Amino acid sequence: MSSNPPHALFVISVAAELSGLHPQTLRIYERRGLVEPHRTPGGTRRYSQADIDRLQLIQTLTEQGLNLEGVKKVMDLQNRIVALEREIGDLNERLSLERERANAAIRNVHASYRSEIVVRKSHLPDRNR
Repeated sequence: MSSNPPHALFVISVAAELSGLHPQTLRIYERRGLVEPHRTPGGTRRYSQADIDRLQLIQTLTEQGLNLEGVKKVMDLQNRIVALEREIGDLNERLSLERERANAAIRNVHASYRSEIVVRKSHLPDRNR
């Protein structure tokens, strides 16, 4: 069994071909912190499909005029958006559970009113008068 994660499949030459970039460009992007390929125990870079997609995004953003620092900021913001969306989802789940608990507590209180209310005929107005 290999020590490589199953998703880190591609060596640098294949990753370069798949992404349309030169292998040296991939090394530069790694040094700049834009991509972090898996390293084998021997130090060989292994790129996943997510890494290839990331490289293609970097290429698209640089073709649109962003420098590598701008690309890094865009990618950091995208990561932040994903994290915030995940947090919002978690908070919405918690809010939904708390709403259900609150509604159950309200129903229990309303149900308890019925058992506490006693209607006596002597206190009712006489309608025959």
